[in-house]
Amino acid sequence: MKFKMQDKQNQLIEKISDKHLVVGVDIAQQLHVARAVNFRGIVVGDSLTFVNNEEGFASLLHWINNLRRLNSLDAVTVGMEPTGHYWINLSKWLMKQNIEVVAVNPHLVKRNKENRDNTQSKSDKKDALVIADMVKNGYYAFVRPTSESFEKLRVLMSNRDVIVKRLVSSINQLNRWVDIVFPELREVFKDITGKGAIATLRLFPSPMELRSMQPHEVVTGWKSLMKRQPGLKKAQLLLEVARKSIGTRQALDAHKFHLEQLLEEYDLAVVQLERVEKEVRDVLNQIPYAKKLLTIKGISDISLAGILGEAGDLSGFSHGNSLLRHAGLHLVEASSGKWKGQIVISKRGRSRLRRFLYLATMSLVMNNPEFQAIHSNNVKVKKMKKMKSIMKLVGKLARIFVGIARKNESYCPEKVQPLKDLAA
Repeated sequence: MKFKMQDKQNQLIEKISDKHLVVGVDIAQQLHVARAVNFRGIVVGDSLTFVNNEEGFASLLHWINNLRRLNSLDAVTVGMEPTGHYWINLSKWLMKQNIEVVAVNPHLVKRNKENRDNTQSKSDKKDALVIADMVKNGYYAFVRPTSESFEKLRVLMSNRDVIVKRLVSSINQLNRWVDIVFPELREVFKDITGKGAIATLRLFPSPMELRSMQPHEVVTGWKSLMKRQPGLKKAQLLLEVARKSIGTRQALDAHKFHLEQLLEEYDLAVVQLERVEKEVRDVLNQIPYAKKLLTIKGISDISLAGILGEAGDLSGFSHGNSLLRHAGLHLVEASSGKWKGQIVISKRGRSRLRRFLYLATMSLVMNNPEFQAIHSNNVKVKKMKKMKSIMKLVGKLARIFVGIARKNESYCPEKVQPLKDLAA
């Protein structure tokens, strides 16, 4: 099936008829500004500045209805930039009033600022007018209402990203603390976040405390915190490296206090991560085709939750290429005359969706036999660069995901790429 983006662009332009009132809204934290044009781009009425609350939204609706009545217009489309999170409440409120809401790319708004007056000037009123012009010209994307499950996934995965950053930060600081106070600890425990290393830091925060201890006392301490603890040999090694440690001996009380706080942050992040991932798995069980997507070897529940949280219901996409464009993974080329530029991905889309699609594809290349065979064929037979092969497989994964979601079919390895074709 051939998917032509130009066909979609024509449909977006044709959708704006001579009976349409096109409204552009410049989004801000407290005060929004709205301007309106007709299908030819002629400005309709005066601008409106309204507050970001229920009364302000009602005044916008009243303003729109007045313009429609005065200009004998039947339909209305409201366009806005998805600036931060300030646009979300307004868009949902308008959709509840049965008003079509579309989004424009902030980068394109910046590029189109000079279309009206051929100047670099910038103001809220001008930005709202530029947005309305872009919608009139078909440079917009529909804001699709998401169901409860997909909205939960988006919130939970965003929360998970914050927790993971805090966890990584606490681990990095723990490693720094060990480097300063007890660098020889890595000779006993390779991983500082392992159960044995964490238990040692809790019980014996500095090598000075270990020098006067016996191996069986160390093992007894480990038993108080772990069901399966290291033995006497490990304890003896710990005591030996503690006696010849080069770690700092100054301000040990302050270092111990710092370690307590670091361990508290680490424990909190670990517990929160477990809780949020459990919630994510519970929500995934409520999405019918999610179970079929998880049958693909190499797809984890976290990577799938990240994709569904950012993309929403995959069955709403007409083709896998639409999902790629939503993520900013579609290809762009710059060429002129005899000169041909390099083909690259646009990166005009959801960065988090790009990340999860890429990570899911890498997992498939490592664990899925079908994707492994295709990647090997791309690199060894077609002499393709590894990263180019990976990006082609990202597109294949997007088409598989959208196909399974739309047709409600199970994953069929033979349809991905028959191995006999690769061997031929």
